Amino acid sequence: MLGLCAVGCGSATVGAVSAPASAKWVGPPIRSPDGGEVRTVIYYGPWLCSAAWMTRCERQCATEGHALMGCIWLADIKSDWQGRFAFLPAAAGGRLAITHCCCDYPTVSDGPDRRRTWENAREGFRNKWSAEFGTWPQTGGRNWPGHHIFDLLHGGHPTARDNVFPVEPGVHEALNVAYPACYSREGKWRSIGPDRPYVD
Repeated sequence: MLGLCAVGCGSATVGAVSAPASAKWVGPPIRSPDGGEVRTVIYYGPWLCSAAWMTRCERQCATEGHALMGCIWLADIKSDWQGRFAFLPAAAGGRLAITHCCCDYPTVSDGPDRRRTWENAREGFRNKWSAEFGTWPQTGGRNWPGHHIFDLLHGGHPTARDNVFPVEPGVHEALNVAYPACYSREGKWRSIGPDRPYVD
């Protein structure tokens, strides 16, 4: 999911560690073009942003002519590759932090249209995601919601590949509570969290 860098990512740094992630998805091994295998694991928050992510958000908002209201660390995506390099067994991997900067964006007037666009494209989006990472996550035979990192209410693109990822239903409910609080300046989302807010 390297494309998520455009929305807010980077490697999670080692530092203070909190509780286990609120949810975790482990994808199947997927064959890579070089003959190896890649496995993706998603660890879910929401967590307070670290000092580094908060600073990045302050810069992003200022660059766009907006003020920072808060920052939410949504998830970490971990990818591990195993294969061969120079004819020898090899392994590599990394993590991407998925964050959202709550700048003082105005709400958009076409929110319902953006929602309809997503609903019409949802099945095709899930199929494309599944082809790259494995079957879209489910619980009890029901698909997990697709969460828009840059929310539709403030102008997020409804179907951009880098703006939607699957989120466990309980976590999605928590995010739906966190976003309005983050935009209100009254929530906890202006506080600084640890560099590493969860354990594997």
